[in-house]
Amino acid sequence: MKQNLLISACLLSVSCRYDGKDNALSKEKLQTLTEHFNLIPICPEQLGGLSTPRLPAEIQIDGKTLRQDGVDVSLEFQRGADEAFKISKIYECNLALLKAKSPSCGNHEIYDGSFTGKLVPGKGRTVKLFEKHGIKVYNENEIEILIKENKDV
Repeated sequence: MKQNLLISACLLSVSCRYDGKDNALSKEKLQTLTEHFNLIPICPEQLGGLSTPRLPAEIQIDGKTLRQDGVDVSLEFQRGADEAFKISKIYECNLALLKAKSPSCGNHEIYDGSFTGKLVPGKGRTVKLFEKHGIKVYNENEIEILIKENKDV
């Protein structure tokens, strides 16, 4: 029986990015994933009530998540993380494949809050909540590691 895997919906060709586009994985990567896992799509930002398209948002040094125009969307990002976590419990997921660098889904680095494209070590809001509850998070550049570490589970 295959494990359930939470996956950023944008990686599955869903146009839910801030700019209304997607981050679609190649057909080969998607086929490999579906051979090993049942894919459960999520978009924490949409789950939190944010529209698509939307202004880009970044986590600031004080921990708030602000849109590029200065509007605080921390509550929406937290709500999205909470809703994504509820889905993880419903589907008994202890693994997630999320979009790198995102203020919700980034698992190693995120944008620094200056909207200049500069990356800093850090985790998105959903990743922090998932990891707090024992959900292992990978990004789209770690698919081979995800499969290797979980193929015999």
